[in-house]
Amino acid sequence: MTEITDPRRRRLLFRAHHRGTKETDLLVGGFVARHIATFTASELDELEAVLELLDVDLADWLSGRRPIPDEVMTPMLARMAAESMQPGAGLPPGFAR
Repeated sequence: MTEITDPRRRRLLFRAHHRGTKETDLLVGGFVARHIATFTASELDELEAVLELLDVDLADWLSGRRPIPDEVMTPMLARMAAESMQPGAGLPPGFAR
């Protein structure tokens, strides 16, 4: 990953990796780390909204334990959920199965 110098992107990356639970830190933080450099301004707005959601809800939605309610579904959350369902999602960097 290249160094992120934009303050807004750095703040969002930090927030994504410091959610409160390790599971969500890995799922959300990993997703954000992989894509933060390419997000548009409107995608950054969507990401900020996702990061305001409760950690326990995000963990359940991203792991597939509960469906994402229509009232919080956004393209960003849908993209995050789809990527979280891929094999190996949420594994720490460098961890091999």
